[in-house]
Amino acid sequence: MQDASSIVVLTGAGVSAESGVPTFRDVQEGLWARYDPAELATPEAYSRDPELVARWYDWRRTLCSKASPNPAHLALSWLERFSRENGHRFNLVTQNVDRLHHAAGSTGILELHGTLWIWRCLRCAEEREERVVPFTEYPPRCSCGGLRRPGVVWFGEALPEGILEATNQAASECDLFLSVGTSAVVYPAAGLAHSARRRGARIAEINAQPTPLSPLTHWSLQGNCGEILPELLHQAFGYAPA
Repeated sequence: MQDASSIVVLTGAGVSAESGVPTFRDVQEGLWARYDPAELATPEAYSRDPELVARWYDWRRTLCSKASPNPAHLALSWLERFSRENGHRFNLVTQNVDRLHHAAGSTGILELHGTLWIWRCLRCAEEREERVVPFTEYPPRCSCGGLRRPGVVWFGEALPEGILEATNQAASECDLFLSVGTSAVVYPAAGLAHSARRRGARIAEINAQPTPLSPLTHWSLQGNCGEILPELLHQAFGYAPA
């Protein structure tokens, strides 16, 4: 970490889980226990029943609104500032849609899968941050009268082109790639570490369990991201959480 001049960090659901945000495939609660999340996260599901899908995403959004950044989020925010103050490049790429990295103070975040907080009109395509929790109608409507959908990437949809290009470029140019709290099975995000390694980057993984990426890393550290990341930064740079 001390020698790295360009760092890319990829975060996944394991980071937010330590803030109490259920992972996408966690067992649902109450009404949602009888639904398969993968069957609600598609354009077809929204077309069939926009109210149901909007209610599910608003339920998830409400859970996220009650969560706070944990020590892993805060450590990454500090690492970004420290890197840039010292003239180094830093890119934070996340698969998470909760924006806890934003709440922790990170900037320039590359959101591969979008966010629960931005909703897009299906009629005029206006994108707007929705801060009212919960919604008063399902699905919410745009001022033009069109239905709004969550600004997340559904199954069968392409990742945002500009975000994907920026992410691939960052991975190809870094000399240290950190995979944090991700299962390393969802592509194309899971392929970023492989791209970085092919270009000569060192690869480190921090996750609660081994993943398919583990055998290919230079370092695989198993445990809580909120414990390991702050300790790494303390050892490398004297980081002390506020």
